[in-house]
Amino acid sequence: MKPTVLILCTGNSCRSHMAEGILRAAAGDALDVQSAGSKPAGYVHPLAIRALAEIGIDISTHHSKHLDEFLSSDIETVITVCGNADQVCPMFPGQMNRHHWGFDDPAHATGSEDEQMTVFRRVRDEIKRVFDAYAAGRRDALAQPALP
Repeated sequence: MKPTVLILCTGNSCRSHMAEGILRAAAGDALDVQSAGSKPAGYVHPLAIRALAEIGIDISTHHSKHLDEFLSSDIETVITVCGNADQVCPMFPGQMNRHHWGFDDPAHATGSEDEQMTVFRRVRDEIKRVFDAYAAGRRDALAQPALP
């Protein structure tokens, strides 16, 4: 069974979904990647969907979920991508790792749609750098033979 990585944010509408899509694409079938929020917004932000579509990742079928849906799941790693989620994050059964990598919330971007997309692209690219590196490290670790 592949390890489950749960990416948490407050609203589960932008950053956590972008990170989920990017990590799922980067990790291939090595990890089961999910995302959730402590106070789910109930939707995935259309500009987050668009920003990922620009780099060939489709998150249009994602939906906003509450972290409570995963409390009885075997979560190996929890990654929080906003400060509030990091503060309210519970421990999950079987959890071995926890990381916090905070990113600006692009949902707070103002101005025209083009100006907002500039913010979404910047945050997407920051998330992609971090999660591509994380996926590469995980793939390398999973490929290593277990020590006797």
